[in-house]
Amino acid sequence: MSDHELRVSKIRNGTVIDHVSGGHALNVLSILGIDGSEGLGVSVVMNVPSDRLGLKDVVKVEDRELSQSEVDVISLIAPEATINIIRDFEVVQKNRVDRPESVIGLLSCPNRNCITNDGEPVETKFAVVEDGVRCAYCGTIIRDSLAGHIDPE
Repeated sequence: MSDHELRVSKIRNGTVIDHVSGGHALNVLSILGIDGSEGLGVSVVMNVPSDRLGLKDVVKVEDRELSQSEVDVISLIAPEATINIIRDFEVVQKNRVDRPESVIGLLSCPNRNCITNDGEPVETKFAVVEDGVRCAYCGTIIRDSLAGHIDPE
């Protein structure tokens, strides 16, 4: 192994999120609701060289496979990401993320006057737009810090 190679141990089972734009790994963890208290093994590599991105981050989460809705939200902050499902140390599934047309029930609207924040039984819905997401009910656009608007449910 040369001095320029990066060595991070393999995981037995779980998910590897590769090709995350440099500096965004912590946002990915926030989207997944991972703060360390849940007891999952997590490896994070940040700002390593990437031919495709210049700099990239890699997130490895042991013993957890992501839902499609989690992958959809990750695609909003890491549109070049690849999701690798690992079972018995082998990659059994590898997919590039696709930006969805909408995100339902995962984000909370920052507009306090939005019907989704009024105690009504209304599930949030955001249309994915070029520079962020737009609330389908009040039109508020979230451009930055999507991870800060993850609905904690």
